Amino acid sequence: MDADAYLRRIRAARPAVADGAALAELHLRHLRAVPFENLAIHLGEEVELAESSLVDKLVRRRRGGFCYELNGAFAALLRTLGFSVELLNARVFDGETLGPPYDHMALRVAAPGESGGPWLADVGFGDHSHRPLRLDASGEQPDPAGVFRVVEAPDGDLDVLRDGTPQYRVETRPRALADFEVACWYQQTSPRSHFTRSLICSRLTETGRISLSGRKLIVTGDGRRTTAELEDGTTVLAAYRRHFGIELDAEPRLRQRP
Repeated sequence: MDADAYLRRIRAARPAVADGAALAELHLRHLRAVPFENLAIHLGEEVELAESSLVDKLVRRRRGGFCYELNGAFAALLRTLGFSVELLNARVFDGETLGPPYDHMALRVAAPGESGGPWLADVGFGDHSHRPLRLDASGEQPDPAGVFRVVEAPDGDLDVLRDGTPQYRVETRPRALADFEVACWYQQTSPRSHFTRSLICSRLTETGRISLSGRKLIVTGDGRRTTAELEDGTTVLAAYRRHFGIELDAEPRLRQRP
């Protein structure tokens, strides 16, 4: 993998040491540069869970993706830079109800030294923590996105809470990228999948977040939120290009599924 090209994509310098500080910097820059998006589903593109394909999509094609893509590619970068990375299966909370297994992918990251972790890194959950979270700390972990906690759950799992609300439950057993293929296919094809029923492109900014959902552009920052309805497909394509650096030939439209 061309780590230097990936680092240029996220506007980051190659870290001198693979430690907690370097991980936090890479994590934040990834969130600000690479959008969380599900455009491939509505453009008729197949998501291939192969490391080379994921990195190619983010780096050469300058696109984003959803959890399996973003965290899968980020894991490849981190390993190249000297971090130890494991893929973790997670189930997302919907209120008090847990989603199915492999509903989400997160990363356990470790590095030599006192600040080496273990860390929970996650650049693929959309609006979430800006910095990695300590997996071995049950106390409060303040972050610009809120106060997070990682607490013990049944069967040795861990729950990730944001401002007291459970976000997802993560297993501690490491998984392979291929283990997520069935869930990734489900997310792309099932009429029950959140991703087939919505259209989103969103990334973190220095002051808040910018999101494009269909033709609705939402900008938050400095305590304010503005919403604008874009006029037509030409305006939408220009917004993808301007705000996310994404060049598209056709406007993504929500696909009607049986």
